[in-house]
Amino acid sequence: MKSITLIIISVFLVSSCTNKNGKSDAFGNFETVEVLVSSEIAGRLVEFSVEEGKTYVAGEKIGLIDTTQLSLKREQIEAQRKALSSKIAGIQSQIDVQEETKKTLLVDKERIDKLVKDNAVPNKQLDDLNGKIKVIDSQISSIKTQNGSVLSEITAMDRQIDQVADQIKRCKITNPIKGTILEKYVEPTEIVAPGKTLYKIADMESMNLRVYISGAQLSSVKTGQKVNVLIDKDVKEFETIEGIITWISSQAEFTPKIIQTKEERVNLVYAIKVSIKNDGRLKIGMPGEVKFK
Repeated sequence: MKSITLIIISVFLVSSCTNKNGKSDAFGNFETVEVLVSSEIAGRLVEFSVEEGKTYVAGEKIGLIDTTQLSLKREQIEAQRKALSSKIAGIQSQIDVQEETKKTLLVDKERIDKLVKDNAVPNKQLDDLNGKIKVIDSQISSIKTQNGSVLSEITAMDRQIDQVADQIKRCKITNPIKGTILEKYVEPTEIVAPGKTLYKIADMESMNLRVYISGAQLSSVKTGQKVNVLIDKDVKEFETIEGIITWISSQAEFTPKIIQTKEERVNLVYAIKVSIKNDGRLKIGMPGEVKFK
């Protein structure tokens, strides 16, 4: 890998020194945002339709991790929830029975109360009736407490079902951006773990040329400025593409090694990015040059 890098750097330096004749204002390499897509769930990869070099749109389903165990777990929780729901019906029927008993006691209380006022019956009967009503109220309150506990369990199970449903959703591998597959790292039927990189994708339709300019050139460039980008057509000739400066570094840095000469090592430069629409000719790492208009 080191030897390949050195060869690329050497070719770039020779090309810069012999073919450009100092006519270009800046030199650099093309790059783009590369996205690593990873698995969020552990399991066997039952579907995976990724092909290197093929372009996919954002949101496209391109793979699936086995959901069998998660589906079974969801069914189990749903069955438990159903059993608890039937418990609520039984608890509610108990409350209804107690409420009916209380209604009957209230009717009796109203009748006894009139009799007590007429001195037809002793006060003890009314006191006994009030005591029974209090007991009924306590029982109703106790049953409602049980009902609240069951409802809390059901709510917890609903959250568990939502959690499993979210995990099942994450088993579906969806492409995050529109782009071209640069590399794929797994094959169908392989077992993947959370965080396992599945493939690398990049938007190759819009490329950036990162170049470096001196402090003296800084005042002559600005974001949004159009520039001419030169790429190699053959050994002697170039092709020109129009680009736009989209970013200028706010901090100076030492001249990158790829464009250093013995005299330039002490110089500070500023990185800038030039955005170019790619018609298929541009590749990641390819050298390019800039001429300011």
